[in-house]
Amino acid sequence: MNARRSGPSISRRELLLGAALLLAPNARADVPLRIASIDWAMLETLCALGVVPIAATELIQFRSDAVEPALPADVVDLGLRGSPNFELLHLLRPDLILISPFYVRHEAALSRIAPILSLPFYVRGEPPFEKALAAVKTLGERLGRGEKAQAVLEEIATEIAGYRQALAPFADRPTYLVNIGDARHVRVFGFDSMFGDMLARLGLPNAWTDGSRFTFAAPVPIEKLAGNPDARIVVVSDVPVEARSSLKASIIWNTLEPVRKGRVIYLANVNPYGGVTAGLRFARLLTEAIVAGDERG
Repeated sequence: MNARRSGPSISRRELLLGAALLLAPNARADVPLRIASIDWAMLETLCALGVVPIAATELIQFRSDAVEPALPADVVDLGLRGSPNFELLHLLRPDLILISPFYVRHEAALSRIAPILSLPFYVRGEPPFEKALAAVKTLGERLGRGEKAQAVLEEIATEIAGYRQALAPFADRPTYLVNIGDARHVRVFGFDSMFGDMLARLGLPNAWTDGSRFTFAAPVPIEKLAGNPDARIVVVSDVPVEARSSLKASIIWNTLEPVRKGRVIYLANVNPYGGVTAGLRFARLLTEAIVAGDERG
């Protein structure tokens, strides 16, 4: 009974795969067509190449925190990034699974389901955007989309150059990049973060000269932002609801020179551990906000 049921299912899949290969002019028989992504930066990279995954992790949170790229509703949610649903992933029969070194503990289990591709993005003390660009090239070659990858990289370079030119009149003022943790603490993004790396590429000096400090709780006291009174403060992503009213009433926050002078910019949600899409989203939102505010007056 089981044998009779399995035959049509397999042949139908093979038929669909064959049709997809025939319809794709640049496709090769060894190119994976069904791709799942555990890592969000790899998910962004895949989408940048014009490929929609069959499955990814924490999609509700991704759509809220990363926002871009927009994912179709039929992409299957594999659950938490730290503990994906291996059984569901096995049933989906992917041809390739995308991860990063953050998920090394899952490599053995995932490799029993399908081949894996793991690429690094975030290494302590190293700017990550160059690694994100390299990931576009590497994944593009793996998928037989080398020309598409090259086009994407050229588009990214052009876009960044345009933002840098628009921000040139504002490049004298240093910038603090932070997430608000609570009314007393922030997470600060240094040169080794996606946001800090992109800030440098846009020609803006980072007011925080140390590395990034990431823990579950925001580790930097807000008064540390008084170190450079001439800076602007850019708050990346939504302020937690429980911190909003407390921050407005905070004596420490309100005595900071950038706050007193109205040099605080609030950006919409951006994935701090993303790939090229997150970097460009941050660059676009920052450029639009600074140009609109025009601090030169």
